[in-house]
Amino acid sequence: MRFNPICHECGNQAKKNHSWHSRMLNDLKLGHAANHIILRYRKIYCPNCGIKVEQLNVTDPGGPAVTNRLAQYIYDLCKHMTIKEVADHLNLDWKTVKNIDKHFLEKEFDQTDYKHSGFLAIDEISIGKYHKYMTVVIDFMSGRVIWVGKDRKAKTMDKFFKNMPQEQINKIQAIAMDMWDPYIKSVKKWCHNTAIVFDKYHIISAFNKVIDQIRRTEIKNKSLTEKENDVLKGSRWLLLKNKENLKDEEKPKLDDLLKLNENLSKVYILKDQLKLIWQSEGYLDIREALNDWCDKAKETQLKPVIKFVHKLRRYQYGILTYAFCPIHTSKLEGTNNKIKEIKRSAYGFHDNKYFGLKIKQAFPGNT
Repeated sequence: MRFNPICHECGNQAKKNHSWHSRMLNDLKLGHAANHIILRYRKIYCPNCGIKVEQLNVTDPGGPAVTNRLAQYIYDLCKHMTIKEVADHLNLDWKTVKNIDKHFLEKEFDQTDYKHSGFLAIDEISIGKYHKYMTVVIDFMSGRVIWVGKDRKAKTMDKFFKNMPQEQINKIQAIAMDMWDPYIKSVKKWCHNTAIVFDKYHIISAFNKVIDQIRRTEIKNKSLTEKENDVLKGSRWLLLKNKENLKDEEKPKLDDLLKLNENLSKVYILKDQLKLIWQSEGYLDIREALNDWCDKAKETQLKPVIKFVHKLRRYQYGILTYAFCPIHTSKLEGTNNKIKEIKRSAYGFHDNKYFGLKIKQAFPGNT
């Protein structure tokens, strides 16, 4: 033990002791046996801070009753195991494990690193019932999660841009997102020279909802036979699946369904044609493909389809920008399963900040 103790807060030496104390700490196991140590330490008179605990190399003063090496071990385990699994393995309270993990995460990820490639993607993730969401911002090129914020409102994104250095804002060339007005409002407010690109997968997903709406309407058609009704009721996933993902036994069922119902056949064909818009090359070709699709869609005279056409027309500026900036949010969509896994292992304790830190840890980007 050093002759002149050092204050753990400011690092200054103190020449006078206040009192001696003892503390029992959990340490790394010896085989299967639990291991504890008794630590003797001093409280000191610090000339700057007053009465403080001396600096300890063994544990964090004021922290959980574990040694530093056990805390590091817990943090390493939490990268691969749930909190409960780590707590059971070490015979510790789950709150102790979570707090140690969060402490390390805050040191590594609490400060937002705003550096980026010039291309960002924004999306929301559901964090529970009653329409609770978090917003995730990633660097499109590296896949690194830059920021996680509560809700999916304009003020959510305002918090992100407010703290971003102006130099980094000026470097943003394009942002991919859903056709979600609060995000659009915030991006236009802060990023005056940035292209907005509406994600093609969200648009196709939105049209899938139109297809399902028409399917449900057709089910209510009283002129259908009982057999036709049964076919329609079991057809939801057949209609929403991409053709290439259909199983062999599903293909003839889909063919029968489309022969059975003219309206569903029309919208299913439109779904395939909608995807082709983003396969066009160049601004003029994409614009022509979009115009042709909208014209064909209106010919169906189906109200949900016509409503969808109006929505595309309203947001077409962000569809056409794909010709110059072919980015999307699929990298974020691809992280969903992993985020759900994180939610099961960490978010179950209802700590949004901790959940956000775990997401950042899981997606550090390409190195």
